[in-house]
Amino acid sequence: MPIPEMALSPVKSLYWEVFPSMATQRVYCTPVLWAGRLYVLGGCSENGLPLDSVEVLDLESQRWCELPPLLTARAGASAVAVGDQLMVMGGMDAQQSPLASVEVYHPDEGKWERKTGLGQPSMGITMLENDGKVYALGGMGADTTPQASVRLYEPTKDQWLPHTSMPTPRYGAFSFLHGSKIYVLGGRQGKLPVTAFEAFDLEMKSWTRYPCIPSRRAFSSCAASDRAFFSLGGLQQPGPHNFYSRPHFVSTVEEFDCEQGVWLKATRSCRMREKRADFVAGCLGGRVIAAGGLGNQPSPLASVESYNQLKRRWEPVAPLPSPRCSCASIQTPNMLFLIGGVSQGPSNAVEALCLKETV
Repeated sequence: MPIPEMALSPVKSLYWEVFPSMATQRVYCTPVLWAGRLYVLGGCSENGLPLDSVEVLDLESQRWCELPPLLTARAGASAVAVGDQLMVMGGMDAQQSPLASVEVYHPDEGKWERKTGLGQPSMGITMLENDGKVYALGGMGADTTPQASVRLYEPTKDQWLPHTSMPTPRYGAFSFLHGSKIYVLGGRQGKLPVTAFEAFDLEMKSWTRYPCIPSRRAFSSCAASDRAFFSLGGLQQPGPHNFYSRPHFVSTVEEFDCEQGVWLKATRSCRMREKRADFVAGCLGGRVIAAGGLGNQPSPLASVESYNQLKRRWEPVAPLPSPRCSCASIQTPNMLFLIGGVSQGPSNAVEALCLKETV
């Protein structure tokens, strides 16, 4: 059956919306979008300590509001909206130890409530909601070992149920829900980047391994379109025999074609325009986006580019109003948010690359 022609929005339909700044500068914070509002939870302050502060932005009125603080200050936590509640778990405490605690915010009551903990402390958990249930995959434990556990949370019973473990233990992985599968790419084991690419079938409750990401890069980003997965940029470590070489920024683009089930042969012409690591990636209007990050210059990058999958080449997009790296990000079909991060120190900027509705 022939594949329908891919819908691709013109580059001119992408523009930046600058929202009012947060009250608190933060990096490694955790965003959740729910009911027309952007919630920003915890993170790390400029003195390197985890925050308990929570702010919410009403996207329509563009007003921020301080919410009751988290019961436990945490940076690098994981969170999702489930039903009419926000659920946050794991992350790091002030001693830089992973947390096992789980808490839920009730917007109607304006208060936080402790829930059943994870059983083992964990940070860098890959977390998503599907059909009213919450999946928590992997993470890094108290002794810095990567975890392979898959846990399912039943909100009505406040209960965690174990599932078939991931073939590859890891934390800080990228995950994408496509159909009835959770695809998991990359992540880390200690300081080493992971190249494993695996999918969990929600119906069969089983894992499938796919061919690994062809090259190993730290601080790379991943994105997914309707028909492909992408592993982009990062820091390439020198080989074991190359004593003089330092890690270097790369513009690598690895593209996995879902139809063919293979990583396409990389060509020079499909590399990103800019070498970058620790940046935000997403997908808007059929275009893969790479925004900000760090590259071969002293301060974070302002440059933004988009990948035209039909021409297999990158095209420039309007630059990031506040150049940053280490941003938290979250996306809707028409908006890619960059939240906080690092400019000189932690940032309070909130900006979104938006897709103009073409009629």
